[in-house]
Amino acid sequence: MTQPGPAFLRGIVPSMNTPFLADGSVDLDGIRRSVDAVVQAGVAGMLILAVAAETASLTLTEKRLVAQTFLAHTAGRVPVIVGCSSAEQADRVALAAMAREFGAQIMLCQAPAGLGGEALVAQMAALAQVGPPMLMVQDLDFVGPGLALDDILLLRQDLPAFQCLKIEVALPGPKYSAVLAATQGALHVSGGWAAAQMLEALHRGVHAFIPTAMDAIYVAIYRRFQAGDVAGARALHEQLTPVLAFSNQHLDTSIRFFKHLRHREGLFATPLCRAGVRPLDDHQMRELELNVDRVLAMQGQLRT
Repeated sequence: MTQPGPAFLRGIVPSMNTPFLADGSVDLDGIRRSVDAVVQAGVAGMLILAVAAETASLTLTEKRLVAQTFLAHTAGRVPVIVGCSSAEQADRVALAAMAREFGAQIMLCQAPAGLGGEALVAQMAALAQVGPPMLMVQDLDFVGPGLALDDILLLRQDLPAFQCLKIEVALPGPKYSAVLAATQGALHVSGGWAAAQMLEALHRGVHAFIPTAMDAIYVAIYRRFQAGDVAGARALHEQLTPVLAFSNQHLDTSIRFFKHLRHREGLFATPLCRAGVRPLDDHQMRELELNVDRVLAMQGQLRT
């Protein structure tokens, strides 16, 4: 069987938050600390400038600064996937060119809603012309089936740069299997938001997972499964159930939770989120802190 996509991209690929200082500016030292921490945790790569990064709040100048800092400090230790999604095609192309300029190997772009067929191929091809050598398409549709399988196969046929698909749709499991079967395993498939179904996805043969934070725990789950310790992988994953039940209520809850976790880990100077990420009330903050404590305890147990 052909090795799908980048053969090195197997395992956990965290979607990285953008840390901010108390004055709202980008925390560059926090970026560097988080890079060192996730590499040490054993991740297979990292994704930057995606939803978890509060990308919509960043100016183009800030996006360049964030991307340059991540890539320079990572220094090739693991692959860095640069998010190039935007509402406008011109912005997507500009971000793709930026990713290539800074030496990224892979770019990610969300497939524009409602676009398919040759029009979708043309838009993605424009990114491929100026961007890094590999393209990961984000198939994002939380309430529907996402991209048609025929469109995925058309992209695969007409666009050599398209080597990876990140699936985040309603009922992702059957779609993982359908894509893997239709491409005979030759297309790299990853999951993102569906972290609660990680064990199911592992059994389906998904190649990589793109959650946020809790890196050492996810890496341990993945490694146990790959080593044949399915029961051990499941037992560790089940300890995350209350955490995921809280964090995955909403994207805003997720962003706030994981930035608080990074702050408590000593990686971010503050847990600050920019305007646009709705705040949590006192009851939610109580649950947040309890679940951060739970994650820190799990991570401590893995280190002993």
